[in-house]
Amino acid sequence: MKNQHKTWNPLFVGRIIDSMTEGVFTMDSEGFISSWNQSMERISGFTAEEALGKTCELLRCSQCFGKTCPADIKKCNIFEQQYSEVKECQLRHKDGHDVSVIKNASVVKDEDDHILGVVETVTDLTELNRARFRAREADLRLGEIHRLDNIIGKSRAMRQIFAAIEAAAASDATIYIQGESGTGKELAAGAIHFHSDRKTHPLVIVNCSALSEALLESELFGHVKGSYTGAIRDRIGRFEEAAGGTIFLDEIGELSPFIQVKLLRVLQEREIERVGESKKRKINIRIITASHQDLYARVLEGSFREDLYYRLKVFPIVLPPLREHKDDIPLLISHFIKIFNKKTKKQIVDSSKQVMRALMDYNWPGNVRELENAIEHAFVLCGGDRIQQQDLPLEIRQASSKGGEKTRISSSRSVNRKKITKKFLLQLLDDCNWNKAEVGRRVGLSRTAIWKYMKKWSIPLQPDS
Repeated sequence: MKNQHKTWNPLFVGRIIDSMTEGVFTMDSEGFISSWNQSMERISGFTAEEALGKTCELLRCSQCFGKTCPADIKKCNIFEQQYSEVKECQLRHKDGHDVSVIKNASVVKDEDDHILGVVETVTDLTELNRARFRAREADLRLGEIHRLDNIIGKSRAMRQIFAAIEAAAASDATIYIQGESGTGKELAAGAIHFHSDRKTHPLVIVNCSALSEALLESELFGHVKGSYTGAIRDRIGRFEEAAGGTIFLDEIGELSPFIQVKLLRVLQEREIERVGESKKRKINIRIITASHQDLYARVLEGSFREDLYYRLKVFPIVLPPLREHKDDIPLLISHFIKIFNKKTKKQIVDSSKQVMRALMDYNWPGNVRELENAIEHAFVLCGGDRIQQQDLPLEIRQASSKGGEKTRISSSRSVNRKKITKKFLLQLLDDCNWNKAEVGRRVGLSRTAIWKYMKKWSIPLQPDS
């Protein structure tokens, strides 16, 4: 008896293609677009209705077969070559900007070897390129200015942090830095590295919340050519780039279970395998991790491995929020005034007593970073040699005039993440003029965490007009 094969329903197949993160579209034998999945709509800006029946000319691909795309199927070499070489190129978005992608095309034939058409896949590289750019910028920034003496403070809490950083720099132990957003975790990691014996080697930074699991695996471990669609050449990962130096893994609490297992193996064996190969490569690096979350709470929730947690917190450093060392605020203000005087060529010497009182009374949910932004905001408005009350950001002025900041922060801090609902988040977004960073500050979460909630509930990045 012959095996019976069930034919998939075309509607079901269409739904599968629509669920793919890669853009997929097909063209018939005349070169007209016959299908266009939802990811193509997102990547290109063109809806399926706008694309169907058109040629691939609407994408204005920067190159095809090593030359400018002819946008005419009869002049294209795809039918002769049967496939196109996988390569990076740029597509023109409907709005007019270019989108970096990896593009691949293959000819589809029937059982009689007759050409039915072409199927093309498009992988959006926008987020990966942004993450790499941020990492390169952070590397440069840390190399230039992030030293221990750039972490400002004279309070007892900060003196304890300085002592911890100096002790960490003198050892080669794995360091875990915990602190709210804006407390200076990246500064602390930079200070540890640049005061250690590894200071002449690279400091490599990776934000673990910025990339999907697949992209983060490739970014950390590297890959070999052909290991997945778009892997057109061998590439070393960030662990290998940090050879002899330090890798700083920020927002470690966002790691998926799969990457947690791989990181645990790195910590235990001090070796990695690139994606797509089985060869083990020894690495000599120092690992520093950081999170704004309570990792132990995530262990108790079951979302973070307990064995990895104890491997990471060999030497923990907890950075205090600014509201717990407010006596450092005058020193920080003076420091930022000097920085912005140099940047703007202004000659602001101080702030008024009213300003100092307002800044001391404010609870700083965004910590030192928010204070720095507030001083920069004041520099934009200040027309004299002294920062005045009207030069401060609106939320600080309102808190000062109403005297209700303490109440607002205490109530917002009491919001438990598990109690955040779609309705509550929408209300917060409206209250904060859709400023995701401010929403995060009000509920004690990072901007990335707010973005993930929005993505989970299909909330647009900006309000519908």
